[in-house]
Amino acid sequence: MVQDSKDYPLLEHIDTPEQLRQLPLEQLPQVCDELRRMIINEVADNPGHFASSLGVVELTVALHYVYNTPYDRILWDVGHQAYGHKILTGRRDAFATNRRFGGIKPFPSPEESEYDAFTAGHASNSISAALGMALAAKAHDETDRHVVAVIGDGAMSGGLAFEGLNNAANTPNDVLIILNDNNMSIDRSVGGMKSLLHKLQTNPIYNRLRYKASQKLLSWGWMSEARKKSILRFNNSLKSFLNHQQNMFEGMDIRYFGPADGHDVIDLVKTLRIIKDMSGPKLLHIHTIKGKGFEPAEQGGALWHAPGKFDPHTGALIRSDESGLPPKFQDVFGHTLLELARVNQRIVGVTPAMPTGCSMNIMMEAMPERAYDVGIAEGHAVTFSAGMAKDGLVPFCNIYSSFAQRAFDNIIHDVCISRLNVVLCLDRAGLVGEDGPTHHGAFDLAYLRPIPNIVVAAPMDEHELRHLMFTAQQPDCGPFAIRYPRGRGSQPDWQCPMHALPIGRGRRLKEGTDVAVLTLGPIGVTACKVIRQLQTENPDLSIAHYDMRYLKPLDDLLLTEAATRCQRIVTIEDGVRTGGFGSAVLEWLADHRINRPVTRLGLPDRFVEHGSITELHHLCGLDAEGIKRAILQ
Repeated sequence: MVQDSKDYPLLEHIDTPEQLRQLPLEQLPQVCDELRRMIINEVADNPGHFASSLGVVELTVALHYVYNTPYDRILWDVGHQAYGHKILTGRRDAFATNRRFGGIKPFPSPEESEYDAFTAGHASNSISAALGMALAAKAHDETDRHVVAVIGDGAMSGGLAFEGLNNAANTPNDVLIILNDNNMSIDRSVGGMKSLLHKLQTNPIYNRLRYKASQKLLSWGWMSEARKKSILRFNNSLKSFLNHQQNMFEGMDIRYFGPADGHDVIDLVKTLRIIKDMSGPKLLHIHTIKGKGFEPAEQGGALWHAPGKFDPHTGALIRSDESGLPPKFQDVFGHTLLELARVNQRIVGVTPAMPTGCSMNIMMEAMPERAYDVGIAEGHAVTFSAGMAKDGLVPFCNIYSSFAQRAFDNIIHDVCISRLNVVLCLDRAGLVGEDGPTHHGAFDLAYLRPIPNIVVAAPMDEHELRHLMFTAQQPDCGPFAIRYPRGRGSQPDWQCPMHALPIGRGRRLKEGTDVAVLTLGPIGVTACKVIRQLQTENPDLSIAHYDMRYLKPLDDLLLTEAATRCQRIVTIEDGVRTGGFGSAVLEWLADHRINRPVTRLGLPDRFVEHGSITELHHLCGLDAEGIKRAILQ
């Protein structure tokens, strides 16, 4: 959307944070207003993550106003919060290309800008990375470099965040952690005493007296390290008594400030200036409203996290006519899970903070006592599921494929070694589009395939997804992974009767003798269309097509048939070629001493950029054109 410069009289002159810092303090509220309006107007036309960035506009402005970025490091935990940061750091005019193929990246990336201190696509990594950067600055004698971690939007529920906190509390550092509390992770604190304590903690006179008292005690020989911790604990206990609330951060010897109003930019600047050069790890707790400044987003909760196109004036969502279209795979999963759970009382649902995104909200609304949202905690989700499976339940644990990478050890150690019947439903498998390399589900086939005891399956369509879900909850089935993509399937009449599928058995879709096309997952639908077209154009070309259905175990009978009847083999998968389905076929051929030329189509050995699914499939040779070319060659 082309913006008129008169709509942003201050923002149009800010190409770097240095220019922002030249403004007088009293003009910052206007900068915030312009920044918020730009985000609203741009995201309305070019969809992306929306409400989270609106909630941290004032914090973003205050941070770049107080800190000497990019020399000082600001780490954004999950990139959902970083649109304002991008606009203020030289990407204002390019922001209209956000998430588009060839445009700016959807999340902070050091490859794109020196202001992006660290990659931010998955949650909960900011504290650990910030601590590492702080110690690196110390090693390089860069004692004037400040490091700030901004964590929030649910990311504090991740285990890595607590590991970082624990290490920061026991390692000499001056990291500032800003907890953006928008009611997505920690309950809102209220009350006058909390506001009073925040003002006291950030009062310069109080802090000067506090420092002088500590120095006097040190000069008298009364301030040993043990006594220092005891005094800090007494101070923290006194504040907890006055505050009527325990503070886990101060219990870890991390100095706590807050809660503060995250939408008062002038007060934030003053607070940050006061605590900026304080020694030791510290945490500033701010309250914000997700979607601040756009009423529908303030009221809309999860809907406005990434709403798609909308009217920036009315907030009305702009939806295309979807009547007659096939359903989304996630919705087929959600409805099928509820259908199965009504028959099988042992079934429960588990999701790490994605109930709407994976459609487990369908079961949550109908059976709230049998469906669990565990927060951004993928490893816990898997081990929690394993615990239930150990004592007789059948958990369907739904995790986005990219995020399941964080639970790799849990899958091996807590599920597969004991052969527990946990059903891993890996949503967003394969290329996911505009969210880019941090979110592509590229590696699940390759990282699950070597694990003993697990079944790995990929349905070609909605009917197959339902059959596989039915199969996975059968007695003595063991660990079972089902991966399926983001977006729609190919069967409008998806509500078919379900039956169990033989494990390790695929299906022949078409006979042939020249080329055997082996597909895994919904990419097989595209291959079907290409094969029909090629047979029409080249009647003498005999092409066989096999939907393998299972990566593990592979179908020995179908592979034997394909390898003995056909002269060449083409494998197609929406996952990395290195170690994936095509590699499994090559290994099978080698183990059986069968020599056949094999062409493997899949994702290349690099991180695939962002763009539409159509653009990215073309880029990777997985569209109709690429498949046709591979078969003919």
